Amino acid sequence: MASIIKADNIQKVSDGSNIIKKCGSTITLGSCGATISLACGASQTGFGQSYSASLYCTTVKTAPFTAVSGKGYFVNTTSGAITVTLPASPTVGDVISLKDYGATWQTNNITVCNNGNKINGVAATATLATQGQSTSLIYVDTTKGWQDIQDSTSNVSGIPSYIAATGGSISYCGDYKIHTFTADGTFTVNTAPTPANNNIDYVVVAGGGSSGQDQGGAGGAGGYRESHTVPVSGCYTASPLASATPLPVSIQSYPVTVGAGGAGAPYPNTPLNGSDSVFSTITSSGGGGGGTVQNPGSGQAGGSGGGGSERASSGPHPGSAGNTPPVSPPQGNAGGSGVNTSYGGGGGGAGESGNTDGGGEGGDGVASSITGSPVFRAGGGGSGQTPAIPTGLPGGDGGGGHGTGPSDPVNSPTTNGTANTGGGAGGSTGYVAGQQGGNSGGSGVVIIRYKYQ
Repeated sequence: MASIIKADNIQKVSDGSNIIKKCGSTITLGSCGATISLACGASQTGFGQSYSASLYCTTVKTAPFTAVSGKGYFVNTTSGAITVTLPASPTVGDVISLKDYGATWQTNNITVCNNGNKINGVAATATLATQGQSTSLIYVDTTKGWQDIQDSTSNVSGIPSYIAATGGSISYCGDYKIHTFTADGTFTVNTAPTPANNNIDYVVVAGGGSSGQDQGGAGGAGGYRESHTVPVSGCYTASPLASATPLPVSIQSYPVTVGAGGAGAPYPNTPLNGSDSVFSTITSSGGGGGGTVQNPGSGQAGGSGGGGSERASSGPHPGSAGNTPPVSPPQGNAGGSGVNTSYGGGGGGAGESGNTDGGGEGGDGVASSITGSPVFRAGGGGSGQTPAIPTGLPGGDGGGGHGTGPSDPVNSPTTNGTANTGGGAGGSTGYVAGQQGGNSGGSGVVIIRYKYQ
């Protein structure tokens, strides 16, 4: 029969083996090979945090929730970002674990709400934005709050390490995230570290100008502006126009305006400039419309200038200025002057003026691989021609429309500037009153790039 002995506030139960034993300051519970169990309804205190992989919640979380100490959670953000709220009154030793269930945290982030406590010494929310990440947090004290004791990919901190944002069409290139806007939208920054890693790269291209009729000048390309400020990665070669001036962002929503191309105007109306594209403090000006023989002969100024109409008896009609209003680096070049009585001047492009490659030819745009592969944008349109020269002239590289002639059915489908390049419109031979004579410029584009991990 077991005997019970009480001494020094330590009870020893003996039935041939030691169950509780005190030796100096060491207390031994149980004996070799024994199993300790609590009776049904009993509770325990003082044994420390009860936590193991077996305590992971196997119901995958797909919506915001408040975490419970001692639990692990598989969090699936495939359908959208999720907020995980930490306990409001944690106890020292509380542990919580989180795992990226769908490997989508880099696209739809986890926001860890500190709920009034600190995370790694900072009273702020944290963001988990790395694909496949798993982390465990333990509550240490009021000074440090929650600290990461295990992180499979990166540190967890109340100060985010990288920008996290939404908006536009999203793609990836290495450690960089790219947002492409082909229409108006909103770029929303959810986390923006300060002072490091809060700068973005951008390409902002305005809409191209429309073209003149009746041997009119071609449309100028939309203004082109670019910045390459973050460290160079293997998938980005900037254009010669890229600025070295940083563009920092903060936690807020940025409206994005993508400029439309100037619409082709009925004969004999004046061709239209393209519309501006705008992101943050960056505005690219719409491309200039081409000149017409009737009204007026010269092109119009813009991001790149429109070409002048055919040469008149009094002399050539000039193209108009690019980089209007002026910025540095310049956003575009001038349109070319009318060449002779058969065709007008080429539209200016981001990389060169109209007529640079030949009379009536559009100026080339510039190439940037901000989206991962080189793409030319902002080319000027080529001039249309009379029956004496039956084929139109080529637009510049970067979406510039090909000019048309009366015997030029092959190029007729490509006379407008290419959409989302800011290309200027190709010139037209149309001259029937009330009918559309000129062609339309291509719409612009806004592209934003930053390091996200």
